[in-house]
Amino acid sequence: MDGSTVLLVIVLLFVLLVIVSVVKAVQIIPQAQAAVIERLGRYQRTQTPGLAFLVPFIDRIRARIDLREQVVSFPPQPVITQDNLTVNIDTVVYYQVLDPKAAVYEINDYIVGVEQITITTLRNVVGGMSLEGTLTSRDEINDKLRGELDKATGNWGIRVGRVEIKSIDPPPSIQESMERQMKADREKRATILTAEGQRESAIRSAEGQKQAQILTAEGRKQAAILEAEADRQSRILRAQGERAAQYLQAQGEAKAIEKVFAAIKAGRPTPEL
Repeated sequence: MDGSTVLLVIVLLFVLLVIVSVVKAVQIIPQAQAAVIERLGRYQRTQTPGLAFLVPFIDRIRARIDLREQVVSFPPQPVITQDNLTVNIDTVVYYQVLDPKAAVYEINDYIVGVEQITITTLRNVVGGMSLEGTLTSRDEINDKLRGELDKATGNWGIRVGRVEIKSIDPPPSIQESMERQMKADREKRATILTAEGQRESAIRSAEGQKQAQILTAEGRKQAAILEAEADRQSRILRAQGERAAQYLQAQGEAKAIEKVFAAIKAGRPTPEL
């Protein structure tokens, strides 16, 4: 290998070294992310979104942290209630990293830490409740879980926004008993509603019959009044007709007597006649 070839190899290696150095020196941090940068193994700074310039082979990105609100769902955990019944509770935690440095250096894996605190707090809270209280106190359990998680994760640079219980599964025997009780309650409510409907129907039927009887009596009363009024008017009219007939008869007889008397007078009868 002659001298020119050696020089060319050296130049190529130098160019490659420069390219690698430039690639390592310039990093792009996407929006809603932060990069924890170390220099010679020690924390140097937290890089915000945008261009990050590093010293090649001296600086390195230890971790990239997503600053958006995250959702993590934990598998169902067996929890014993106050009345010694085991229920499986499935939880969902909404959290956000506020301090990337603390999230990287204060705990090895903050997701595992959140999960363990959730399980421990859940067992403490539910352990003081009965099964019925556990099934009806989701909001209370959520608030207590969130308070404990937020208190513990504050040192890790994490804010817990919400904790939701997805499901509470009691033992199969308890589920069957609850289903039978719910079925009995539904049948009881159906029986009560049927009885109420029959009672309402009977009341409405009685009211209808009462109204019908009242209307019938009112009709008979009105008919009797009208019949009596018609009979009275008929008698009045008959009496008036009889009186008018008698009056006319009397006038006719009077006229007849007058004519007879006038005829007798006109004939100039003798005293003897």
